[in-house]
Amino acid sequence: MTIDKLYKYLILYSFGGLCYIGIELLARHYSHWTMFVLGGICFVLIGAINEHIPWNMPLTTQMLIGCIIITVLEFVTGIVVNVVLGWGVWDYSNEVWNVCGQICLKYSVYWYFLSFVAIFLDDFLRWAVFDE
Repeated sequence: MTIDKLYKYLILYSFGGLCYIGIELLARHYSHWTMFVLGGICFVLIGAINEHIPWNMPLTTQMLIGCIIITVLEFVTGIVVNVVLGWGVWDYSNEVWNVCGQICLKYSVYWYFLSFVAIFLDDFLRWAVFDE
C-alpha cells in the first residue's frame, strides 16, 4: 500500500469514526471511543463496496450489503466490548428480535438507511478530496 492510499484510508476512516460518534451524540447524548473505531471501519468497508462490485449493482443492494457489514461488525464489537470486557457500551436486550443484546432488527433497519448516506458520502469525498 502506498503512502497516498494509506493517507486516503486514514482520512476516510477518521471521517467515518467522527460521523458515527456524532450520530450517537445526537441520538443518545453520549458515545464511547470504541464507536469511533467501529464507525471508521464500517465507513471504509462500505466505501469499498464500489471498488469490488459492478457499478450497475442497484443502490438498494449496496445498502443491504452496508447494513450487513455494520450489523456484523456491531455484533462482533458488542461481544468484545460488552460481553468479554464488560464495558456496557450498549445493551439491546430490551429490544424486539435482539441477538445476545448486541444487535437487533430495529437498528439493522437504521443501518440500512445509514448505508445510503455512507455510500454517497464516500463517493463525494473520493471525488472532492481525492479526485477519484
